[in-house]
Amino acid sequence: MTPVAELDLARYSGRWYEIARFPVPFQNRCTATTAEYALQDDGRLSVVNSCRQDNPGGQLERIAGSARPVGPGQLSVRLGRIPFAAPYWVLWVAPDYETAVVGVPSGRAGWVLHRRPQIPAARFAVALTVLAANGYDTRQLILTEH
Repeated sequence: MTPVAELDLARYSGRWYEIARFPVPFQNRCTATTAEYALQDDGRLSVVNSCRQDNPGGQLERIAGSARPVGPGQLSVRLGRIPFAAPYWVLWVAPDYETAVVGVPSGRAGWVLHRRPQIPAARFAVALTVLAANGYDTRQLILTEH
C-alpha cells in the first residue's frame, strides 16, 4: 500500500462526502456519511465524522477528534474516547482536491471521498483503479446513499 508522496493539508481541509467504503463494524448502520477536516495552528487536522443511522433521514451520529501527520500522505487519527489512534493513509488525491482515496495499511478499511454527494463516473473509475492497485478487492465496496 502506497500513500501519496505529498499532501497539502490546507487543500485537504473541508467537507468530504463518503462515496463508498469497505465494510467496517463501526459503520454498520451508517449512510449519508461525511468527514470534515480543518487545519489547526499546530499542523494537525480537527476531524468531525458524521453519518445518519439506517437511512439518509435517520438519526445523526457524530464523532470528533484530530489527525496528526506522521509521514507523507499518512495521518494518525484519534476519535472521541477511543483509547488508540488509527492509521489513515491518503492513497490518491485528485490534482483539484475534489476526490480522494483513503486506506489503512492493513487493508481492512478504505474509503472513496468526494467534495459532493455524487461523483462523476470517470472519477469513480480512477478511485477503483487506485484501490485495486493497493490490494483492495473492489467487489466488497459498499456504495453510500446520500
